[in-house]
Formats: sequence, structure tokens, C-alpha cells
Amino acid sequence: MLFVGSCFANEIGQRFQKNGFPVAVNPYGTMYNPASILHTVERYFADPNLTGGQTLCEENRTWGLSPCEVPQTVFLTLGTNHVYRLKETGEIVDNCEKRPQNLFQEEQLPIEACVTYLQKTVDVLRQRNPDVRVVLTVSPIRYRKYGYHESQLSKATLLLAIDRLKADSCYYFPAYEILTDELRDYRFYAPDMLHPSQQAVDYVWERLVDSCFSAAAKTFLDEWRPLKQILAHRPFNPDSEDYKALMQKTMQQVDDLRKKYKPVKVLMR
Repeated sequence: MLFVGSCFANEIGQRFQKNGFPVAVNPYGTMYNPASILHTVERYFADPNLTGGQTLCEENRTWGLSPCEVPQTVFLTLGTNHVYRLKETGEIVDNCEKRPQNLFQEEQLPIEACVTYLQKTVDVLRQRNPDVRVVLTVSPIRYRKYGYHESQLSKATLLLAIDRLKADSCYYFPAYEILTDELRDYRFYAPDMLHPSQQAVDYVWERLVDSCFSAAAKTFLDEWRPLKQILAHRPFNPDSEDYKALMQKTMQQVDDLRKKYKPVKVLMR
């Protein structure tokens, strides 16, 4: 699986990693707009090893997983339609790299341009895997620097672009609507009142599991959860015989799960 997009893609992608799924999350850093998401996907597949430079979290190492190759499922999480062009070349940059602001020109991509960049991204993915499942989401994170009204207009532009692309067999998961329409309360935001709280992210994750996971994947999560909790526990005395026996039993259970479920797959309904 491959996750590309805003920091909300990081949050959800890490949930997959921690549950043992073979996942690459923003291999070249967090991306916010459709153009930068296209650039990331193109760069990812230009890598001769198809590793994208990503690292594996500890849970992935527990399962003995290697970095992702050609992904079966790709999540694209859009944050904004604002882009920055380098004045000297006119190219849209993905990272200003702390260079002076006067070197760049900020622009807003119209709906048509967002659709074009997203369609190119889907085309690149399907050239490598015709059966790839593309899941589109809009990040619920608000952009205060634009002003809240401008932030809403930006989200609306992305939503309209995605709505056009859904006809191309792409799946839309309503993370934005879940936070803004279902939860609808500032207690579900972090102290900055911009990012979702961990409780909100947990809720979105639960909705994703409920709506998109296959029955086998849900069963795997149920079986993996108690083992994950044991592995995350910090013992008072790691050298005790009781703890060593517990870990030996737990790792045997992990090995049994690995044989039963590898590779773990998520089936989009």
C-alpha cells in the first residue's frame, strides 16, 4: 500500500503500519496539493528499487515485511489547492527548502487543473498496476494562514475535482465529512484547533476499517490487537522467567499469524 498526501495521510498510514500492513507513507515527505502528489508518485516509480526511500516501522519488522513494491492500494489525501511556483523556472515546487519567499509565487489551482493532475496520477499508477485500487480523501485539517473562508473554498475545489474523478473507478472515503459533519465539535480537534485530535483520528480509522476492510482483514485485526498490546508493554523486570515465557509464547503466536495471513490484504468493497 502507498499513502501520499497531507499529514492526515501520515496519521492513517501509520495506523496501517502499526497493524502490520506493508505500507509506504509519504516516502518523500508530506505533500498537500494535487501537483505535488503527482510528482511523488512519478518519483516513487522512477526509483529503480521501488522503495521510495521509506523506512519500516517496528511492527513491519515484526512481521518480516520488506518495503513496498508496486502497490495494490493507494491512498491520495489532498490538503489544499494552493501551490508555489519557482519564479525563475515556472515549475511547481513540492518543498521550498527554506529558500527566500520572494523566489516563489503562490497560486491556486482551479478545479480543472486539480482534475488533470489527479487523472495523471491515476494513469501513472495504472500503468504499473492496472488493478490498483485508488482511494481519494480530503484532509480535514484547516489552513488558518489562508483564512478560514479561503480554507473552505480550497477544500470545496478539491471536493469538486474528486467528484469528477470518481467516475474513473476511484473510491472516495469521506474523512473530511466525518470530522466536519459527524463529529462537529472542537473537542475533536487538537489544541491548535486545526488538526484532528487522536480521538478523532481513531474514530476515522474505525470508520475506515468498518467500511473498507474485508472480513479476513477485520479478523486479523482482532487477533493481532492483544499481541500488539503485549509487545508494546514495558515490563518492570524484562529478565524474569515469567516475562521471557510470555514473550516466547507471544512471538510464537505472531509467527502463527504471519503464516496464516501473509501477505495481509485490504479489500475495498
